[in-house]
Amino acid sequence: MSKNIILCGVGGQGTILASRLIASACMGKDLPILTAETIGMAQRGGSVFSHIRIGKGANSPMIPKGQADLIIGFEPGEAVRQLPFLKKNGAVVVSKRSVMPVSAMIGKSKYDGDAMIRYLQKEVEHLTVVDADLAAEELGSSKTLNVVLLGAAIRSGELGLEEKDLVKALEERVPERFLELNKRSLVWNK
Repeated sequence: MSKNIILCGVGGQGTILASRLIASACMGKDLPILTAETIGMAQRGGSVFSHIRIGKGANSPMIPKGQADLIIGFEPGEAVRQLPFLKKNGAVVVSKRSVMPVSAMIGKSKYDGDAMIRYLQKEVEHLTVVDADLAAEELGSSKTLNVVLLGAAIRSGELGLEEKDLVKALEERVPERFLELNKRSLVWNK
């Protein structure tokens, strides 16, 4: 198996933990994996993204443009920003909930998350849109969006991992008091 995956969002959404869960799951299966994270302005609501390369043959953790098999977007605008990396017929799993970028908050630009979703629907053939607000309501927490999106990526068939692989990674990386919530979040599907 060889997969190139990009996770993207804004600071505080759990993007980095999701990247580490994928890495743990791959290591548990003895799959070669390279990762690179850019967190920049993460603490201030800025862009966060991770490149993950699973399998043999990768010389660098950074995915070249047009080579990503899957983009997992925690925020629609960030998913659009990463589209140049998606290969032809690649897949995108994206949260429907938008987070206003810092530049829009300070009045330098406008932002319409629904327009970003419409753009993705037009441009991406294999698109899964996850209703993050409904997930938070039904699960009782908005803190598990990262795991909800990983579950959706598993069900898309594009992540290259199975639910049991991520359950094991959750058991290794998530504190016991949050484990059951995260397991429920992994299988949440609407």
